[in-house]
Amino acid sequence: MAVTKDICIVGPSKRFLSGISYYTIRLANAMSVKRDVSIICFRQLLPTFLFPGKSHVGKNISSLSFSSKIPVFDGMDYNNPITWADAFRFIKKQNPDVIILQWWTSSVAQMHLLLKLFASLLNKPKIIIEFHEVVDPFEESILPIRLYSKITGKLLRKNLDAYITHSESDKQLVAERYAIAPEKIHVIPHGLYDQYGEVLDSKKAKEALSIKEEFVILSFGLIRKYKGIPYLIRAFEQLPSEVVQKSRLLIVGEIWEDRKELLDQIEASPYSDRITLVDEYVPDDKVNVYFSAADVVVLPYLRASQSGIAHIAMSFGKPVVVSEVGGLKESMANYEGTFFVPPGDVESIRKAVLNQFGSEKYYEAPDQKWDTIINRYIELIQSI
Repeated sequence: MAVTKDICIVGPSKRFLSGISYYTIRLANAMSVKRDVSIICFRQLLPTFLFPGKSHVGKNISSLSFSSKIPVFDGMDYNNPITWADAFRFIKKQNPDVIILQWWTSSVAQMHLLLKLFASLLNKPKIIIEFHEVVDPFEESILPIRLYSKITGKLLRKNLDAYITHSESDKQLVAERYAIAPEKIHVIPHGLYDQYGEVLDSKKAKEALSIKEEFVILSFGLIRKYKGIPYLIRAFEQLPSEVVQKSRLLIVGEIWEDRKELLDQIEASPYSDRITLVDEYVPDDKVNVYFSAADVVVLPYLRASQSGIAHIAMSFGKPVVVSEVGGLKESMANYEGTFFVPPGDVESIRKAVLNQFGSEKYYEAPDQKWDTIINRYIELIQSI
């Protein structure tokens, strides 16, 4: 069987920085150790004013970058045909054998379809789509977007060579929702986000954040309705008063949905003075401070395919209270610091958090290193 000459990975640029941006960079850099890799980035995803995280668009808040040996086209804009032509010339020059498309939102379906067209006009490389989301509930709730997603998604998924999910549960959902043969869907685990440096001394990290309490409960990541933050606040309020007095609930992340409801809930809480909300997309150089200060990380999601935050928490060896939903049931199962709770169950969250009070145990991260995971990609690529 011939060895793959070149792999082109397609994902978002750092301009609209997100977890998928980090994923694309980590995947490409790890893949480039064993194969020739090129990158096409989607730069302007949609009108900036429509993007919930518009406050951080274009800001240099991540130190992570592609390896210098990787050719990068950065990038394609949804509204600029000149960039589409430039992307065509780039892909023609790189002449990849395989294209891996990162799928996380239907807002980029137009550009995915253009690349699929370009591939058909060139050497017809194999095309793989990697699902980070099966469906976005927010997009599903808006009729024009739902129709757009349904039409473009059907065209994009048609006649591809393989599909990737990060869990068996997502594989089943993708197969059922999109009528894709299960044998064409391959499960490859999500790699750890271990790029944020070593764990800092907990006391020093707390001091850096001006936190005086001894027990820090951390909620981290974009704040959206499905993240279940209101349930965590209610669970915090129901902790024994002597525990609350020694605790700080630290909610860190850019608010994308339900801003007023969240602010009102915090303000109305009898322990509002023990709750800190940091509404920002956290720069890379602050991430290790927050996770080093945390005594427990809580992810009370109501649904999830995967969680990049969970993979950060595992790399820092922190106990993680997490809802037993979707792909998290698989990706977190082999981590000894995982404490599963039913989604939306305030009492279970309360008990799980309380059980971590006073504990300073460090947990070893599971074997989800990128160099190991890349072998799974290469096996799949060689098989098609």
